[in-house]
Amino acid sequence: MKKNLMSILILALLVVNIVLTAIMMFSVTGAMKSTTALVGRIAAVLDLELNLGTDEEAVPIDNIVIYDIAEPMTIPLKLSADPGEGESDPKQIYIRISVSLQMDKTNKDYKKYSESLLTNESLIRGEIIEVISSYTLEEFQNDTDGIRSEILARLRRLYDSDFIYKVVFSDYTY
Repeated sequence: MKKNLMSILILALLVVNIVLTAIMMFSVTGAMKSTTALVGRIAAVLDLELNLGTDEEAVPIDNIVIYDIAEPMTIPLKLSADPGEGESDPKQIYIRISVSLQMDKTNKDYKKYSESLLTNESLIRGEIIEVISSYTLEEFQNDTDGIRSEILARLRRLYDSDFIYKVVFSDYTY
């Protein structure tokens, strides 16, 4: 009789263990879903790209036309708030940068605007200088993709078109 009573007690403890494990799994799964949703919202606010798949704006290489800005630009960067060790005043830092624009020749606005790029180069240069000069050296080094995106957005606003699909920094020195 003692062996039977012991088996029943072990069986009862196993059932309780399974029930508690199931409850714990459901509570962890719910918390994991809410944590994933929170991380997704934070990433959206910070404008991070979570999926590293293919680029939606990919243009076949046959349809790419590159426009190089004629001369490299020398642009003063924004002064850093932290001048560095042993320095009382921050130093002005300049960046010398060459910029190229990649355009999609199949875009409906390409023929309309591509011929005017040379005559409007000063406007394009102005937009590039305005964006880059609003960053410090550290910000530029840490967020070149963000700077390219901002320049691209400004150029698209300038032309009211998306025939320019990518901005490339081909060479830069400090």
